[in-house]
Amino acid sequence: MSLVTFGETALRFAPPDGQRFETAREVRMRADGTASTVAATASRLGGDAVWLSKLPDTPLGRRVVAELHEHGLETDVVWADADDGRQGLTFYEDAAAPRADRLLQDRGDTAMATLTPGEIPMGRIQNADVVFTAGSMAALSATAAETAGALLRAAPGMRALDLDYHPGLWSAEAAHDTLSDLFDAVDLLFASEDQAKAVFDKTGRPRELVHTLAAEYDFSRVILTRSEHGVVAYHDTVVHEQDAFETAAVDSSGQHAALVGAVLQRLADGAPTDDALAYGSAAAALTRTMPGPLTPLEQAEVERLVESQSDRGR
Repeated sequence: MSLVTFGETALRFAPPDGQRFETAREVRMRADGTASTVAATASRLGGDAVWLSKLPDTPLGRRVVAELHEHGLETDVVWADADDGRQGLTFYEDAAAPRADRLLQDRGDTAMATLTPGEIPMGRIQNADVVFTAGSMAALSATAAETAGALLRAAPGMRALDLDYHPGLWSAEAAHDTLSDLFDAVDLLFASEDQAKAVFDKTGRPRELVHTLAAEYDFSRVILTRSEHGVVAYHDTVVHEQDAFETAAVDSSGQHAALVGAVLQRLADGAPTDDALAYGSAAAALTRTMPGPLTPLEQAEVERLVESQSDRGR
């Protein structure tokens, strides 16, 4: 299995223990990118994965790569002069109910917004079994959106896209209009239920939604994550459902990307859809038990959690 992902990874700043930025005296800094987390998850679960990106050659850009390397992820980065683009940043406040989590985006004029297809080692794309990117990359600029489309169309294997819609980057209407131009080059669409309903302006139950999106946009697979309610998928005229694994939630910010990475790793290895969804749900559950958007998953733990569900079903 060979997985190539490309996209921007921001640096996430977060105050500890549910504090607000306006009163916090310290913050934690973590790498925060959908494409890199997907690749890191697949790699930690035994896949051959690499993350491609463009970063500023600054201490902040190098900090992103250093953290990804700590997770054993192979990276292939185009380094830009500091004057040619900055490092993207996010600011995240984790909150307990009734407060809501808050995510603030500071990702204008980043190095990744200037990426062109000629800067990417095209052999990586053309030799990959699976190529993945996220809608948040297309949100950075028209250039980034065009590059995302070009790289997906150059991929001979499975082409996967995560909707990855963030209102702080663009409107739902802008996301739909831009990403619709990429859908002809997408085989597998991932999305959270809330994001899918916002971007596609749809209502209805998840089983109906995955079927509708697959039919309207000619996706071979649609996988819809539903947080604590599990995941629903559509493939080959069949709707598949997987319950979430019950866990204590420490930080849920990385669970969606972890699920995507685990699902892609299993699908690329030839696993059936139900098996891939089980591994994805297990990876998401374990990610929720650790702080940060990128967590040190262990393959054996994921496998034990999947096996425990199988044992209960017998």
